[in-house]
Amino acid sequence: MVGSLNGIINSPVGSGVVRFTAENKKQGFEACTPWWRASVQWVLIISAITIPTGLLLAPHIATWLFEDTALTWVVIVTVCVLPLSAVNTLLNSVINGQQLYRRYVGLGMVSVLVSGSVMLALIKLYNIQGALLAAALQSALIGVVMLIANLRQPWFKFCYWWGATDNKARKAIGGYMLMAITSAITVPLSLILVRNILIGQVGWDATGQWQAVWKISEVYLSVITMALGTYYLPRLASLVGVELIIKEINKTAKIIIPIVIVMSVIVYLLRDVAISLLFTEEFRSARDLFAVQLSGDVIKIASWLYAYPMLSRGATKWFIGTEITFSLLFVLLAYSFIPALGVKGASVAYLVNYSLCLIYVLFNCKRFSK
Repeated sequence: MVGSLNGIINSPVGSGVVRFTAENKKQGFEACTPWWRASVQWVLIISAITIPTGLLLAPHIATWLFEDTALTWVVIVTVCVLPLSAVNTLLNSVINGQQLYRRYVGLGMVSVLVSGSVMLALIKLYNIQGALLAAALQSALIGVVMLIANLRQPWFKFCYWWGATDNKARKAIGGYMLMAITSAITVPLSLILVRNILIGQVGWDATGQWQAVWKISEVYLSVITMALGTYYLPRLASLVGVELIIKEINKTAKIIIPIVIVMSVIVYLLRDVAISLLFTEEFRSARDLFAVQLSGDVIKIASWLYAYPMLSRGATKWFIGTEITFSLLFVLLAYSFIPALGVKGASVAYLVNYSLCLIYVLFNCKRFSK
């Protein structure tokens, strides 16, 4: 619930703010103002819809999540602190767009230390209640730290963030908002559907094996995806012309893909160690799923590299169409492969899906880079 709601509230202040800040920073902060103001306006609109709706439906959501209306307060807290989550993402996006990487990393470390300490204290003092509250507050706590740390920055002036803006900027940020909301819905939904297919075909235990491998895959790939979001997106956004963009993608691919291959091989060789550290012995048979899953990870990152111009150039229709198509295809492939191959069918579906996605983006990269 926290992930989905944060994905919705942060949708106007993520990649779009990074892109337009990177494109216009050389002309000064005034040149970035239309998009900054538009992103704030979109957040206010989403908040005006999401917060009252969440408060109204809080008891029903609590029943669905916890089967206990006594925990309605968790839903209420989560909904009420959403604007602080948006503040966190917005300020991070501006710093990222200016390519101030030392500040970006430094503030990220401080934010995690502060929020992590508060969360540990809540868990220590209030046990499961504290853990639930910590999960609800994490992004908001980071937002408070980011707000305090950036109050004296030259770009953090009221006049840059509030006031009239043009429809062009609102429409541009709105496109990024639609892209982010599409990802926030389609990706988790496709995983839920694949998991349900697995449960129906091979049972809960085998599904747990697949989920374990998926989580390990997710964690080590987050290092790469973080690097892409921090350096690659603003870099592509600052380039003008299809040829320069393609050249940058090829140059980055020569560095990133070998790194992913090496990381995948290391994870594969240490898979037994990872299972021993992270899970119980009941998960030991998950080791047989790593080869196909890790192969899919390499293809996935390669396809992302060539798909990133959709974000950097704001190709909204391309992005939404691609997300929906390949999320749906993943489910259909899993539905086809799991009955024949068992739990390994989900990993094969993952590999085949991203292989087809890579072919698709390679053929169309120049078109959505325009």
